[in-house]
Amino acid sequence: METDKKKFEATNEEIDKAVQKAYKAFLLYRNLSGNLKVNFLEAIAAGIEKARTSLLKTAMQETFLAEARLNGEINRTINQIKLFSELLQKSNWVNAIIDTALPERTPLPKPDIRQMQKAFGAVAVFGASNFPFAFSTAGGDTIAALAAGCTVVYKAHPAHPALSEMVADIIVEAAQKTNMPDGIFSMIQASTVEPATYLIQHPLIKAVAFTGSFKAGKAIYDAAAKREEPIPVYAEMGSTNPVFILPEISEQKSSDIAKALAASNLLSAGQFCTNPGIIISDKSGADNFQKVFSESIIAAAGDSMLSDSIFNSYQHNIKKVSDFNEVSITGKGIQSEKQNAATPYMFNIPAKTFIEKKELHEEIFGPASLHITAGNKDELMKIAESLAGQLTITIWGTENDILNHADLINYLELKAGRIIINGVPTGVEVTHAMMHGGPYPATTDNKFTSVGTTSIYRFTRPVCYQNFADKFLPDELKNDNAINILRMVNGGYTKNKI
Repeated sequence: METDKKKFEATNEEIDKAVQKAYKAFLLYRNLSGNLKVNFLEAIAAGIEKARTSLLKTAMQETFLAEARLNGEINRTINQIKLFSELLQKSNWVNAIIDTALPERTPLPKPDIRQMQKAFGAVAVFGASNFPFAFSTAGGDTIAALAAGCTVVYKAHPAHPALSEMVADIIVEAAQKTNMPDGIFSMIQASTVEPATYLIQHPLIKAVAFTGSFKAGKAIYDAAAKREEPIPVYAEMGSTNPVFILPEISEQKSSDIAKALAASNLLSAGQFCTNPGIIISDKSGADNFQKVFSESIIAAAGDSMLSDSIFNSYQHNIKKVSDFNEVSITGKGIQSEKQNAATPYMFNIPAKTFIEKKELHEEIFGPASLHITAGNKDELMKIAESLAGQLTITIWGTENDILNHADLINYLELKAGRIIINGVPTGVEVTHAMMHGGPYPATTDNKFTSVGTTSIYRFTRPVCYQNFADKFLPDELKNDNAINILRMVNGGYTKNKI
């Protein structure tokens, strides 16, 4: 679907109006009960389900993604909305902490102190290109912010403007049906830097969430840092997702591991932020692993990428790696006549070169992988030490491998948000325990996840209430605990009344 992107360019006046409305809506929305917020979220999920057929049709016109992939992504989007609804129904997420007063304490009495998480304002959410549903208009960032009690000004990704409009209409309609404040959600369209910067630097915006490239995420972070009032930026900026294959399992299962990792690397033209892009093998079994992996790449046809810009970036990065004298191409897929088809590539790089050349550590967003053979445990550790922050690191090993490389595995915890044993990094489960984040440059704040229910804490802050009369406290902190949530009271967890 061809679109005239100029007509979607929001003006500063339109952005200001959206932010002003979001701020006024927040002052009302923040104090609504969890049940009312649940009604709103469930109405969004129901609206997406009802419009599934038309949403799929538009998504297939604006992207090169297959119907089955998009259908699965709609399911994921609906399920993550329902997961946040369940979280709000239980209310435990507010982390209520109560330290009761000790008026008789000497030399000074101890005051009554109570704390819980509270939403902190109107936030900006930037949509992703590679997930037109799950990380888009009604995606995880938007839903986490709304669940927290924040209002959202959403900047649509220019790769799918019509789909973004359709889902935005569903959210607005859901807000109207459930009597939410006007302005709780607004969307702007923009394909240039200026409107995005104006939104980030608007004084009433209190946080930014972003999923995309390092270049764009860093620009957003820098723009926010220039504000008179700095605000948090939760930018998930991709990763090379290194894989370490240890000696014993390499000797035993190199062919099976190679097939699994090649399939993961090729999935959806490699357009996942968890795509395994760097694979480090111990010399034991490395030859057979790389042979089988190469065969999988050579047999694979190029698939269409999401947009011209993503395809052009992939081509540029492939050329940059290919131009290194020490790099050899050990697998090249079948070139396709499809539009924006990304030919798969496999590169081999000496360990010493990889350690020294930081340019080779940069993400290639697409179906390409860099392979390094380590000569011994020391070299494995040196490679690990050379890595920047990652979303994931995968380790393939037997029990003996794990025991013999305990120092390596312990060290790798410093480098990634999620450590995987004997699996592939693609496929990010939406659960309470998921961590989809990691040290810089994978993200701008390694304390938070952008997937799973704990992502709600990106949009809240702790508020402390001292010496409040019980009737003036939020329900979560009142003595009778009528909503029956788990609270920390004087250092211990309980649901009991005080």
